[in-house]
Amino acid sequence: MNALTINLESVIEMTDEQFFNLCQKNNELRFERNANGELIIMPPTGGETGNKNARITQQLMNWTDTDGTGIAFDSSTCFKLPNGADRSPDAAWIKLERWNTLTEEEKQKFPPICPDFVIELLSPSDNLKTIEEKMKEYITNGVRLGILINRKSRQVEIYRPGKEVEILDSPNTVSGEDILKSFVLNLAMIW
Repeated sequence: MNALTINLESVIEMTDEQFFNLCQKNNELRFERNANGELIIMPPTGGETGNKNARITQQLMNWTDTDGTGIAFDSSTCFKLPNGADRSPDAAWIKLERWNTLTEEEKQKFPPICPDFVIELLSPSDNLKTIEEKMKEYITNGVRLGILINRKSRQVEIYRPGKEVEILDSPNTVSGEDILKSFVLNLAMIW
């Protein structure tokens, strides 16, 4: 099942508060919103993808706990990007000093902040081109390093501001570079 995009423009112009409430009232569904305000209904992942996503988040959380310079998030966190889109990367990290500029209310809802680092794991139901566009959207909105993992092709795409996408074939690890110093994502358990 692919993601379903619904244009509600002729019916309602959904406010951020309405979108948040829609997500809360339908917590069994996973929603995103693109910069045009279109509602995107994301299908649930299968068991294999869910397990691999959890392993990615586990590695990022463990590193974050040890490093202490930022805060990590799982795939259930939705961020309000500067372009107006509401996006939920599979894993994300924000520098602590940036996170601490948000109010408590902003932290409780969909934080109006773009992560410094994101990871997307391509699931069998995802369209590669759509997720690549999402990665470019993250970079345009302030992500400093993005990693897209394609298990089917065993490729990793690295996204950085102002640079061409770097494609790695079957890497064993990927580093957090200068954004997450000393973070190394072990892909052996993801492939």
